[in-house]
Amino acid sequence: MILRASLLLLLLCSNNFAVAQNKELQLVGQAHLKVLFWSVYNSRLYSPGGDYQVGERPLRLEIEYLMNIAAEDLVKSTADEWRAQQRLHQRQNQWLQTLAEIWPDVTSNDVITLELGADNRSLFFRNGELLGSIDDPLFGQHFLDIWLSPDTTRPKLRRQLLGQR
Repeated sequence: MILRASLLLLLLCSNNFAVAQNKELQLVGQAHLKVLFWSVYNSRLYSPGGDYQVGERPLRLEIEYLMNIAAEDLVKSTADEWRAQQRLHQRQNQWLQTLAEIWPDVTSNDVITLELGADNRSLFFRNGELLGSIDDPLFGQHFLDIWLSPDTTRPKLRRQLLGQR
């Protein structure tokens, strides 16, 4: 029991340290996604120097939802975007399963945050509270590429996130 409590405390402290460490990040850019007449989300990208370079860590992507969306739809959208960009990976189904387990349904004004640490560990938060992590070092960039790859399905949103207006 004491060992379990100690491990839990260590995990919470390390996660809080990661969040505190990443608060020093600077805004790279921000974007608003609107589909037809519906505002879907606002997004913000942060990096150590305020500009984006592939592979640079730590990094933070925040998505503030402006409507209610079921977790199942978020996971499906992730898979659809990877497919549209032809970004297929052998562990992709495993990643999607993990996302389905940790992502909640979101409601308007919820903020889902991805924190990528120097160790390439991907931590997901909802409104500042840890949801879970994916420790696979290849996942984080693969996920970020949905928005940041030159192959993105939303090039205007990419330019805005990169601060290129």
